[in-house]
Amino acid sequence: MSGEKNLLQPRILRAPEFKPGEWLNSERPLTMAGLCGRAVLVDIWEYSCVNCIRTLPYLREWNRRYGQWLTVIGVHTPEFPFGKEKPQIEMAIRENELTYPIYLDNNFSMWDAYANRYWPSKYLIDPDGYIRYQSAGEGGYGLFEEAIQTVLRESDANLTLPPVMQPLRDEDRPGAVCYRPTPELHAGLDRGALGNPEGYGRGVPMLYMMPKEKERNRNNIYVSGAWQAAEQYLTYQGQTEAIIRVPYEAVEVNAVLTPYAEMIDRIVHPESVSIEVWQDDKPLDATIMGDDLTADGRVVVDRPRMYNLVRNKGFEQHELILRVKTRGFAMYAFSFTGCVKPD
Repeated sequence: MSGEKNLLQPRILRAPEFKPGEWLNSERPLTMAGLCGRAVLVDIWEYSCVNCIRTLPYLREWNRRYGQWLTVIGVHTPEFPFGKEKPQIEMAIRENELTYPIYLDNNFSMWDAYANRYWPSKYLIDPDGYIRYQSAGEGGYGLFEEAIQTVLRESDANLTLPPVMQPLRDEDRPGAVCYRPTPELHAGLDRGALGNPEGYGRGVPMLYMMPKEKERNRNNIYVSGAWQAAEQYLTYQGQTEAIIRVPYEAVEVNAVLTPYAEMIDRIVHPESVSIEVWQDDKPLDATIMGDDLTADGRVVVDRPRMYNLVRNKGFEQHELILRVKTRGFAMYAFSFTGCVKPD
């Protein structure tokens, strides 16, 4: 292990105090002042973010390994409006088996206090309250665990700690190759990636025609049928079948989808929405179906969250196709991964 002190940042910047707010998995609100004397790991995350979800297994394990000396705290800062809904976050906490405290940062108070810019971001704080190590996005798990051990040994040089754990996924192991996939594509007006020449309509449904294949480019989303744009999503407003096409280059494809964008509509219409998932104008082969697909190649959208749609055998170029028939269905974003497990 290389856990030398120069792995850590100098004791200059103190961690901000938690603002008054709601906590989950904690009997009482936590404070940095009350945690004085313990190391703290703050993870700023969002339950529908693919990179956040892929980081959670490491956080769970660090919480188990070092919980005697380290307090892990999740700060849930919503990327989309549904991320402010407490029941959705509680369900995500159960599904991901998170037992450590979660602060609901619906107003971005802690995001701003840390001057944060990315989901996820991890901040390691020493027992005196100084930020000593930080990391954004995926990867670097071994180094982060070394930093945890280094901080703990600053307080007790003779502390007996386990070896830094091995990567939890094959694509995190040495020898894995990570390519640059298609960037995250947002469907709404904010950072919108709609590629149809009709563009976005504001406040009214638009009727779209699907561009020809040679006119469809990667880094864009294309639709046919009647759709209405909101700030962060596109919602289907038609009566017959609509098509979504997403040319991409990646290993895996994920999508943030919901049966209805508004919570009241999901309460009034609790039924799920079934969407056919195709690739390159053919139904998906069973060998590349994502975790959230049924055996017949459908994704059952029952609540707002991220759905894993496609797992290609390698880093490949394809066109994802979703066949939509339910009025009110909404899409927020598509995300892609580019790491290939070593042979």
